[in-house]
Amino acid sequence: MPCERASRCGALPEAGGALVARDGQALRLAAIDAGTQGQGLTAGMTLADARSRCPDLVTAPHDPVADARELDRLANAMIAFTPLVAPDPLDGLLLDVTGCAHLFGGEEELVRRVLAAAGYTARHALAAHAAAARALARYGSGEDVRALPVAALELSEDKLSGLRRAGLTTLGDLASRPMAGLAARFGETAVMRLRAILGEAGSPITPLRPAEPIRLETRFPEPLARTDDALDVIEDLLAQAARIMEQRQLGGRRFLVLLQRSDNVRPRLAVETGQPVRDPAAVMRLLRERIDTLSDPLDPGYGFDAISLAVLTVEHLPSRQMGLESRKEENEDSVAALVDRLSVRLGEDRVSRLVPRDRHLPERAQGLVPAKQAPPVSWPKADERPTRPLLLLDPPQPVDVIAGVPDSPPQRFRWRGRLHDVRLAEGPERIGAEWWRRRGGHLPGGAGDTRDYYRIEDAEGRRYWIFRSGLFGETPDPRWYLHGLFP
Repeated sequence: MPCERASRCGALPEAGGALVARDGQALRLAAIDAGTQGQGLTAGMTLADARSRCPDLVTAPHDPVADARELDRLANAMIAFTPLVAPDPLDGLLLDVTGCAHLFGGEEELVRRVLAAAGYTARHALAAHAAAARALARYGSGEDVRALPVAALELSEDKLSGLRRAGLTTLGDLASRPMAGLAARFGETAVMRLRAILGEAGSPITPLRPAEPIRLETRFPEPLARTDDALDVIEDLLAQAARIMEQRQLGGRRFLVLLQRSDNVRPRLAVETGQPVRDPAAVMRLLRERIDTLSDPLDPGYGFDAISLAVLTVEHLPSRQMGLESRKEENEDSVAALVDRLSVRLGEDRVSRLVPRDRHLPERAQGLVPAKQAPPVSWPKADERPTRPLLLLDPPQPVDVIAGVPDSPPQRFRWRGRLHDVRLAEGPERIGAEWWRRRGGHLPGGAGDTRDYYRIEDAEGRRYWIFRSGLFGETPDPRWYLHGLFP
C-alpha cells in the first residue's frame, strides 16, 4: 500500500519501486511493491544491498505520516460494510463481518465490494477470529492456520532462527509440542500469539469510534417569512458548529444548509472551502455568494418551518496563537477566502493553482490543479538572481543555432525569423533524461534526451534560456530549443 500510494502521488513511477527510510547511518527499504519482491528485495534491506541486486531500482522517501492518514481514510470507508473496523498498521485492516455478509449477498460478494472500495492491491482472508484471519492474509495461501510458517508469530529474527534450527517450521509443529516447554525456551509471547492464531485464546479488535457528526437544527413555532431572518438563524447555527469544532480541534470543508418550507419545498445551500475553517463569517460570505448565483432566488414562500446545518467534511485544525507571524497568517487566510469566493462564483474547475511536481524536466516540474483541492505546498526559495526564468514557453520553441564547436554555447541563433548575436553565455546546466519513463525521440513526447541549458544574452541585452536536446553520443542530430525568457 505505501508504494501504491506513493505512485498515485507521483513520488514513484507507475512501474513501481521502493520507499527508503533512514535507520541510524544507513538507508533501508521501508516498503517495496509487488513487482520488486520478485527480484529478491525485502523490506528492511539496506539500500546498498538492494542496489547491488537491482541497479535500476527507483526509490523515493518513505512518508509514514501520509501512510497512516491513508490507512485511517480506508478504515473509515470500511464502516459502510461493518461497524467494527480496526486499522492494522502499517498496511492492514481488520473487519469483523459477523452478521453483515447476508446484507451484501454472502461473504464472496462482501469481499468483492470491500476490495473494490479499498482500491488497492490486497490480500484477504476470512476466519473465525481476527488473529487467524490476519495471519492467513499476511503469511498464508490457504485456510489451514497450522500450515502457516512460524514467521506468522512475528517474533524477533533470533527466536525465529531458533525455532527453525529446532525443526519447528510451521505452527502445526509448535502446536504438537508442550506449551510450557515452548514458553521456557522461546518466551511467553510466542505461546500467546500461537494460541491466539489457533483460536485457543481471544483476539478482540479495538474498532474505530466514528466521531458524532456535526448536525444542528432549529425549528420555529411560527414560520419565518423573511430571508434575512433565515440567514441570521444560519449564522447562529454556524456559531454553534464552530464551538463544537473548536472543542474537537476540527475545521469544516463542506457545509450543507437545508431549509424546510411550509409547503414541503426544501431548498439546499452547499459550499466547500479550500482549507478547513470554523469562522462563521467566512462561511456566511460563501453562502451569500451561493445565493447570488442561484437562478431561482431563495424564496421563503409561506415561510420556513425549520433550518438545519450539517458539516459534511471536517479536517484537523488546531487552535492558532497570534504571534509575530500574525500578519503572514492574515494574508494566507485572505488568499484562501478569495479562492473560496471565486470558486463558488465561477466554479471549482475554473480557479486553478500551481503545485510543484517531482520531475526533472522544467516544463513538467509544476502542474495546475483546482485551487480548492491543492494541498499545502512549499516552493523552493528563489534566489535574488534566479538561474532559471520565471516565464517558460510551452512547448519549447525550436531555434537555429550556430556554435563554434558541437558542445560549445551558441554564438548566434535565429528565432521567429530574426537573427540574434550572442554577447554573453553561461552554462551548461545539464539535466538528464527521466530514464525510468518511456524514452522516445525529441520533444515533446517520451522521456526525451539529455539537455544542456545555457543562459545567454544577445547584443541588445535581452536574456534567453536555450538548451540543446541530446548529446552527440545519444543522437546524431541534436536540436536546439528556446525554453524561457528572463525579465
